[in-house]
Amino acid sequence: MLAEQDGLAAANSYFKKGCNPLAQTGRSKLQNKRATLNQQIIKQMRMRAGAENLLRATTNNKVRELVALELSYVNSNLQLLTEQLEGLNSSVEVYQNVQESASIPMIPLGLKETKEVDFSVPFKDFILEHYSEDGSNFEDEIADLMDLRQACRTPSRSEAGIELLATYYSHLSLIESRFFSPSGQMGIFFTWYDSFTGMPVCQQNISLEKASLLFNMGALYTQIGTRCDHQTRVGLENAITAFQKAAGVLTHLKETFTHTPSYDMSPAMLSMLVRLLLAQAQECLYEKTALPGIRNEFLTLVRMAQESAKVADTYEQVHQSMIQTPIKDNVPMFWSSMAQVKISHYRSLAHYFVGIALLDHQLRLSDDEDKQEKALSQLYDMMPGGFVASTTHLLFPGKAHFRRAIMGHEEALRAHNLCRHLRKLDVLREILQASHKRTLAKLDENNSEDEFTDYMDAPDIVSKTEQKAEIEMPMSIKVKVKDFFHKLGPLSVFSAKQRWTAPRTVRLYPGGRDLGFMLKGDGPVQVLSLDPLCAAAKNGLKEGDYIVGVKDTDCKWLDVSEVMKLLKDSDETGVDIRVVSSGLRTSSYHPNKSATYSGGLSKTYSMICLAFDNSDKVPKNRKVTKKTSFLNWGTKGKSKSVSTLSLPTADYSATLPFNKQRAIFPNSYNDPALY
Repeated sequence: MLAEQDGLAAANSYFKKGCNPLAQTGRSKLQNKRATLNQQIIKQMRMRAGAENLLRATTNNKVRELVALELSYVNSNLQLLTEQLEGLNSSVEVYQNVQESASIPMIPLGLKETKEVDFSVPFKDFILEHYSEDGSNFEDEIADLMDLRQACRTPSRSEAGIELLATYYSHLSLIESRFFSPSGQMGIFFTWYDSFTGMPVCQQNISLEKASLLFNMGALYTQIGTRCDHQTRVGLENAITAFQKAAGVLTHLKETFTHTPSYDMSPAMLSMLVRLLLAQAQECLYEKTALPGIRNEFLTLVRMAQESAKVADTYEQVHQSMIQTPIKDNVPMFWSSMAQVKISHYRSLAHYFVGIALLDHQLRLSDDEDKQEKALSQLYDMMPGGFVASTTHLLFPGKAHFRRAIMGHEEALRAHNLCRHLRKLDVLREILQASHKRTLAKLDENNSEDEFTDYMDAPDIVSKTEQKAEIEMPMSIKVKVKDFFHKLGPLSVFSAKQRWTAPRTVRLYPGGRDLGFMLKGDGPVQVLSLDPLCAAAKNGLKEGDYIVGVKDTDCKWLDVSEVMKLLKDSDETGVDIRVVSSGLRTSSYHPNKSATYSGGLSKTYSMICLAFDNSDKVPKNRKVTKKTSFLNWGTKGKSKSVSTLSLPTADYSATLPFNKQRAIFPNSYNDPALY
């Protein structure tokens, strides 16, 4: 019994960073299906690449016919898989609040999938080659880093999940400085799949990892926003904040990382997604205004009409972005159809509220008619011929607005019925039908059989809002973390940008208290003003050396006073210190080469590596560019800024196996925040 409890405690401890990937929640099932589809798409793309190469190479007509037939089958399979992936992106109902029954569903983003990465061998080799330390001493730190990355594949739908992604993102900056030199490659390949097309992107550049993580952070914010309860004020405020933060994360991604090889992170796609998220935030602001109830007062109804028109205008901008090439080829039809439905629905609500204000509002003695006339005059940009709207002529203008509202509701229902994925949303259909029936009833109340006057057309309503949705940059993009590889020394000195000699031992005799040199620094301590005739210089000490150890004590993080204390504690026989010198060394670390594959996307976004066969493990040497010395480290170099993601075509020989033993999974699958 105790053993079972210990095992469960260990499992819960393991998953405190991430969720159980086997939890049978609706969201986890969708992500698992997405991962399966990505693998199937990779397989079909390999087959298509082979068939196309054979078709170009052979001149045998019979072989060409067979290959062309096989290629048609492969293309058909790819089309089916793409449609299935589109269906997953259209499955929004599992992301909504389980108690929600009276609100239009929101659109969340699915998380990008990735392949496992084994840091152990490359990091150990780099630690030995670059830092001249035994990589096996850092096995626990490497395992913690791999556990953190694995947990980030299944973040919980909560602030804890956001913090998890932000923690790993913050560690990536430290990892990049420690192990990824601007002039060399580590041989670690990061593979991420396009969220919309399922196309794989494989690069050695860690910026792909950072950019994909930011995308998932924004996607997780959208899932949190759709999960909020829209029937409470607190729930709506949380949803507004989540959508605005998601827009902030994606805006940061677009401005920070350029030339991304995955189309879902291209500037055009990210701009469209930001508009979509702000539109959904604006919709939540409208729902928050309408939540307490709409009073039957003229100015209140006019205000609600303009708020509704504002929501419709924001979705109009989103829809215009969606139908642009090449975005329209990658965005699910469900998304554009949903945008059309919301445009028609909220525009119809605007006309409905104006009709109510003109025909059904309750005029009180305290009402200011001049103020109402002014509000009504500001409701339109242009008055069509024959249309007269004032507080003294209400009947015909009000009925004209009701007719516009009915036409809009019918258009929304038509767009809803044309999309097979939208037809599955019963809640949406019920809301649209109820709004349509309500408007019809209001028009019937004001119709009379003896009316033969020609109908007038209601003009468009000017959109206006008292609170506009704004991009909000979350504070949790970067969090303060403890460096996994703290033992390597201060990052400002011991980084991948610098080259170091191997540590060497120098014998000092501090008994006379005249060392022949000076020390400075707060970790590590550096040797200055070295007397070339002193005993330390004769024993091999050089000016500019860093003291990394005194006897058996690691001094990388010790300041001058602490190092001097260790030196004073030595006897007359002297003390051994370990020092390193900055300088250039010929690197023995060679990354592996591999083939790359174009997945049929445009040249800007088709840098895709598909060579995942574990049998191709023959490393090939690559010429390593000469690295700058420590003396020039602070100056401006020719290397590109790490804040810009400019990813070259990757070379790849094999994926590294993920050998870490899996932990026992917990039994609770009922947490709604689970992956």
